[in-house]
This record gives sequence, structure tokens and C-alpha cells, in this order.
Amino acid sequence: MTGAPVRVALVGMGRMGRALDALAPERGCDVVARLDAPEMARGLTVADLHGAQVAIEFTTPETALPNAVALLALGCPVVIGTTGWNAHMAQLEAAVMSSRCAALWAPNFSLGVQLFLAIAEDAARRAREITGIDVHVVETHHTAKKDAPSGTGIAIAERLEAGLGRAVPVSSVRVGSVPGTHEVIMDAAFEQITLTHTARDRRVFADGALAAARWLAAPHTPAVYTMRDVLSASAPS
Repeated sequence: MTGAPVRVALVGMGRMGRALDALAPERGCDVVARLDAPEMARGLTVADLHGAQVAIEFTTPETALPNAVALLALGCPVVIGTTGWNAHMAQLEAAVMSSRCAALWAPNFSLGVQLFLAIAEDAARRAREITGIDVHVVETHHTAKKDAPSGTGIAIAERLEAGLGRAVPVSSVRVGSVPGTHEVIMDAAFEQITLTHTARDRRVFADGALAAARWLAAPHTPAVYTMRDVLSASAPS
């Protein structure tokens, strides 16, 4: 990669935070601040950010929105990787408009998942006119994951619903230390189609989040962006 490293603040030093910290130097990012619950609880200041151009937030559903609002108020664009809070998206949008600072949220930063979403929607659209096909999403994650269904499971169901024109149920499994597996089942009377995305390593999410951070660190119109925006910008014209 060319140019100076992007200065990044990490908010949340759990498993994802540590994965981001380890991978950042290889992905053109310099981690200049590592912030966890004690720092966020006492109130964030500009000094805490150590000149960060962008922050990456991976904490809990309860703290993600307050953390993002605090970062935006300090003029720091924020990539939010936490799921389970986005029913309050309107509050994030209001904070973005108030601060005139951009944010980016995605239920999953895996680039493979972005492709999986597109494939699922296309398959659903093709199946729309075929009678007798039942469609279901099954998502499996580690036992420490708090939200169920996962943000990715919900996103897959929404893409399927857009193609099928009807609701699609999601089942959640929490077991062991699974980073994330998502399966679409299309079942008919005498045959079945399954589409599966399996994350083998947590670094796949860290890689995508760092790509999002590099993209968001550049000047952008204040808005809440998604990985679609990142991928659209990098796609060949």
C-alpha cells in the first residue's frame, strides 16, 4: 500500500479489537489509540484519540450507539462493527447530521459475505415464480454472541425477502467458538438447494473493517455509509 498509514483508534479491546490491532500494520493502518470500557465510561476527549483519523468500534449492543455518538461529537468518523443496536439507527443518523461527521455500519465486514448477500438475493429473485419452495436462514455463532438473530442473518433474510416478495424466517444457533456460519436453505418437495458462507477466522472481519476505516478516513459527505459504498468505490468502472 502506498501513502502514509491511516491513524486509527480502536474502541473495544475484546477479541475483535485484538484481531484489528494485530492486522492493522499489514493493512496500512497505524493504531494510535486503544480505548476500552473504562476510558469510554469516564467520558471521551480529543486527547484520548491521539490524532486518530477514524475510529473502529466493536463493543456491545448497549454501548455501541453511545460510543459512536461520543466519537462523532469529537469530529472522529467511526466504523461500527457491533450488531444488535441498529433498531436505533435514527439516533446515529441524527448524530451524524449534528456533528457533520460520517459513520459507517455493517452487520458483517467480510467481503465474502457481501458477495453471499448478492448471490442470495439473485437466487431468491429467480425462485420467486416457482411454487413450493420454502426458504429459511440458519446462522451459527459462538456462545458469547449476544444478539440473536445476528445482524448478518437479518441482512440475508432482508435480501431474500426482496427477491421472493415474502417473509423469510431466521434460526439462530449459539455453540462453542464458531466465528460465524450462515446458511440459506431452499427446500422443495424432491430437492434442496443450500448456500453457505463459513468464516474460518475472525481476521476476515478485521480485514474488512480496516478496509472500511481506510475508506472512511477520506473526506465524505456526512451520512451513515455501508460496505456497499466501500465496495462500489473500489469496483472497476
